[in-house]
Amino acid sequence: MSFTGKYELQHQENFEPFMRALGLPEDQIQKGKDLKSVSEIVQDGKKFTITITTGSKVMKNQFTIGEESEIEMMNGEKVKAVVQMEGNNKLVTQVKGMKSVTELNGDTITYTMTMGDLTLKRVSKRI
Repeated sequence: MSFTGKYELQHQENFEPFMRALGLPEDQIQKGKDLKSVSEIVQDGKKFTITITTGSKVMKNQFTIGEESEIEMMNGEKVKAVVQMEGNNKLVTQVKGMKSVTELNGDTITYTMTMGDLTLKRVSKRI
């Protein structure tokens, strides 16, 4: 199953409390919560390029499954992480006490980040 495609954010849960827990300033959280977000994923075997455009902010991450890569988090911090694939439709990584799961089901991508007892869930559809 290929992740390649463009996906538009349909809805999200717990965005504001999760961003506060990450330490984002309140004005950025309020600006970002209602912005349209489009993710473009290019998969070439085990290599991935993920570009997320939210308003005027563009975040681009490149990684290879099973290899350490530098990844930019939602708060702009760059961290080293190893992304693993579970089955043929799930990307999983652990970063700074957070678990990130990106799951592809048909034309829908569900992105779940868990930190302690707080979970951010974002659902995007292929466009």
